[in-house]
Amino acid sequence: MSAAASNRLALYLNLIRWDRPAGWLLLLWPTLSALWLAADGFPGWHLLLVFTAGTILMRSAGCCINDVADRDFDRHVARTAQRPVTTGALSVREALQFGALLAFAAFLLVLTTNPPTILLSVPALLVAIAYPYAKRVLAMPQAVLGVAFSFGIPMGFTAVQGGTDWSLQSIPDAVPPAAWGWVLANLCWVLAYDTEYAMVDREDDLKIGIRTSAITLGRWDVLAVMGFYLAALAGWLWLGRSAFGLGWVFQLACNLAFLQVIWHWFLIRGRTREGCFRAFRLNHWIGATVFAGVVLDLALR
Repeated sequence: MSAAASNRLALYLNLIRWDRPAGWLLLLWPTLSALWLAADGFPGWHLLLVFTAGTILMRSAGCCINDVADRDFDRHVARTAQRPVTTGALSVREALQFGALLAFAAFLLVLTTNPPTILLSVPALLVAIAYPYAKRVLAMPQAVLGVAFSFGIPMGFTAVQGGTDWSLQSIPDAVPPAAWGWVLANLCWVLAYDTEYAMVDREDDLKIGIRTSAITLGRWDVLAVMGFYLAALAGWLWLGRSAFGLGWVFQLACNLAFLQVIWHWFLIRGRTREGCFRAFRLNHWIGATVFAGVVLDLALR
């Protein structure tokens, strides 16, 4: 590979945050948890590969959309000023074309599943596109990200339990109420870790007029983050035990996740950029712990 081609590849990898897998891991763990719960165990290699690859592709496509939407804001934020679209190293057209290619590849994977899952992929894409613009109009745009990052849960259930019916009724038939409860708990988790993320850029965001949960919550930000974490863990634990029949192994995993939440409090209580960013980047371990609890509990039945 020539030096020019290598440099071009590096720009695209930088665009999709390839060197920072925490982003797609935050999306992956709840999606895989849903697959295991829907299948009452291992969902099969086909669905595992489809949802793992699809998660990586869609998160990468989301990065392309986000960087195009935020290119005028990002140059004023220390953490994002050197992103390829912001600096002009990649054009808006190039970023959008690459994002469209990634999203199309993800859609091809979805086509190998079933009609209810394919139907759900449409609003999932629309929410992913809408999120970067939510911060212009909503006081807590992190809630929109929470919806986007939770779509893998109902899609996991439809992929396992859905049939061949193309009607919209096929979706609620395949997704039980407990799965929507799992979505709500996941939304609380996203609000927790993305508020930590927003706390990193609060001073910059105040200057340029972007709305975030960290700004909206003000001095209650740390308390709110802890509340979001506790709501997420309580929801997962209650649903896991009462609705999905999980036992002591899953409860142990939730307890371990709670210990991580306590560590997050120590990291963010001073509201330093370094502490808040480290807390955000460690969040995927909470998701991984809950997922491991689901897998092991179901395996040991």
